[in-house]
Amino acid sequence: MSHHGVGPRAVMRSVAFLTAGVLAAPLLTACGEEDPAGRPAAGPDIAPAARDRIADGGTLRWAVDAVPETFNTFQADADPTSARVANAVLPSMYRLDAGGRPQVDTDYLESAKIVEREPRQVVLYKLHQEAVWSDGREIGAADFVAQWRALAGKDSAYWTARNAGYERIEKVERGGNDLEVRVTFARPYADWKSLFSPLYPKQVTGTPDAFNDGARKKLNVTAGPFAVKDIDRKGGKITLTRNPRWWGRQAKLSELVLRAVPRDKRAEALAKGEVDIAEIDSSQAQRVMLAGKEAQGPEGSASPRGSAAPQGSPDVRGAGQGLGGPLAGAGGTLAQGPGAALTPAQSLRSWAIAHGSDEKAADKEAGARKKRRAALAEYTAQQSALRGYEVRRSLEPAFTQLALNGADGPLADERVRRAVARALDRKELAGLVLKPLGLPVVPVGSHLALSGQAAYADSSGALGGQDTDEARALLADAGWEEGGPIRETEKAAGAEGEKTAGSKEEKSEKKTEQKSEKKSDDEADKKPEKKTEKKTGDEDTYVVGDDNKPYETDDDSPLARDGSQNAPGAYAPRGTRAPGDAARAPLAKNGKPLTLRFVLPSGPGTESLRTVGERIAVMLEQVGIRTEISKVADDSYFKDHIANGQYDLALYSWPTSAFPATDARPIYAKPVPAADGSLSVEQNYTRVGTNQVDQLFDQAISTLDESETRSLIRKADARIWAAAGSIPLYQRPQLYAVRPHLANAGAFGFQTPVYEDMGFLKEGTTASESPARN
Repeated sequence: MSHHGVGPRAVMRSVAFLTAGVLAAPLLTACGEEDPAGRPAAGPDIAPAARDRIADGGTLRWAVDAVPETFNTFQADADPTSARVANAVLPSMYRLDAGGRPQVDTDYLESAKIVEREPRQVVLYKLHQEAVWSDGREIGAADFVAQWRALAGKDSAYWTARNAGYERIEKVERGGNDLEVRVTFARPYADWKSLFSPLYPKQVTGTPDAFNDGARKKLNVTAGPFAVKDIDRKGGKITLTRNPRWWGRQAKLSELVLRAVPRDKRAEALAKGEVDIAEIDSSQAQRVMLAGKEAQGPEGSASPRGSAAPQGSPDVRGAGQGLGGPLAGAGGTLAQGPGAALTPAQSLRSWAIAHGSDEKAADKEAGARKKRRAALAEYTAQQSALRGYEVRRSLEPAFTQLALNGADGPLADERVRRAVARALDRKELAGLVLKPLGLPVVPVGSHLALSGQAAYADSSGALGGQDTDEARALLADAGWEEGGPIRETEKAAGAEGEKTAGSKEEKSEKKTEQKSEKKSDDEADKKPEKKTEKKTGDEDTYVVGDDNKPYETDDDSPLARDGSQNAPGAYAPRGTRAPGDAARAPLAKNGKPLTLRFVLPSGPGTESLRTVGERIAVMLEQVGIRTEISKVADDSYFKDHIANGQYDLALYSWPTSAFPATDARPIYAKPVPAADGSLSVEQNYTRVGTNQVDQLFDQAISTLDESETRSLIRKADARIWAAAGSIPLYQRPQLYAVRPHLANAGAFGFQTPVYEDMGFLKEGTTASESPARN
């Protein structure tokens, strides 16, 4: 679920060694014990400021991915920008706080509660008496009725992407007066707080035609602090302006402009001053932090920027600690710009060629040097401009996981999946991504919630932590033992057969061939290269796990590109032998080696996934599991590989929700045969599920006691861990480049943005004290 609101949720979402006592462990805390949900690993980083410190007026330019295809968040092609717009211009009955827990939005509701439980669950909403749509009509029961009918799933004429919860409603009607709405459920529904957020006017949801097309390209009737002023699809921007009929606190900003900027172009757009706030990736964040570091004097004092930076802004002097590479040393801009990868020897050779006697080579090299100088000049100018921004950091309400495809192959055996999990040092993997950014290195302990959310509890103990001996024992129990490659097994079988069959001449010929093959194999084994690469369409594939071969750093490796060679667990320099017990001989079973196909994305912005993936491959090698890494194009990564099950191992992320009983169930539901004979997996792309997990979800969604619902969710999570279909690794970093004098905006974490409180600080004013930054 996006942090932009509680409404739109992601559309794309007997254990031999497990004692019953582990799963039967009590998950509810006793009176006085600490809540297992804990606190968020990182809170919002938005430079909070009181409204009286913020100037009245101004335009905030916010980078988004694209102008959305639809503004109806309940349609399949809705995207995060659809949700951002809806959050600013439409009602939501609940919003999320900093702990990712739903709270009544008092701008729209005076109260909402269950007023009857038997024989039917009835929820009574009492609306804010001033709440009106932008056309002057009161927000009321008619809008709730229309949205329920559109999303109930009973009329196929409505093109809806989801109807979770709405299909459980029996009726919606006016209460005791125009400000009351009674919702009666046919079946109990624990996640009723997820409904009617956002709420669309009946003009949008009243008929199939209006629902399908009325809100795709425009939103004529709204009810939020902002209204839609203009949608410029050709120019790639959406302009929101103050809603004159807004009854709440007036928006501080006059306008909010959402400008479409591709992710890989955001550093450039920031440098040009085209946007004031942009979500960025870790490499772009490093650039901004480096620019801020360069802006400080010898003693670390910041140079004037022309505007007051809010208190508590990031300490860029320490932000790069542990990075190595780009932010290491005192190389300034040259440390990570164009040409930064050139060694002194390469630079000297380039100069020699450009000034050598071979005119053709000299001209070519001179041209290349000229292009590098131009690129460096442009990069240096951008770095100077990026000093006008700071990085605000938190953790997304989403986590990255290692997915294990249990449909077939070695991973269909639960013992092998558990062995993979026990081979991993999850804290080390999290540190590769989070430590360089100054974010807390805390592995995720739940599939269904994140630290701070009500349903969270660390249930990873149901599977266990890193234990290479246990991993090897699990593999041995599954029949995987140390042995040679396939060809050696086949030859051994052939030699055994020769003892009882074949002429002396045939035996002699075979013996000669075997000697020749053995000599060839021995020569191959002496080669120092660890991995062989091949290209297959959009894939770049290589094998990791040849025993006792030297490690190396490939120029195309993420470890080389992102400068993290010095990070814990990175590959050693070329020619360095692995420690004696660091890797195990490859495992084999029935003549086949244990090799898993590991699919990783290859596009820009996914360097951290590749870094983590290659480190996982090394960890698996230590227990004898080989991996064949395939780097595939981003546009085919999910649809052609993950969704279609064309992988053994993969890294991808899931958003978390404040309502896991509803939203997480399809991600972990047990696959079932479809009518056409295929396997229906819903969103369970690991193809691993159990009847018991499904039953726990069903019980959780039908329980109106919130504490019991949390207990059932935690029990379900423990069983998901035990099945080892997916291994949560770390919460995704959330990074924003922001103008220092912009308040109440940035990395929101779980929290729903409060758009009316965003704005630029008054001249000479600083923000309120910000939360401590890690």
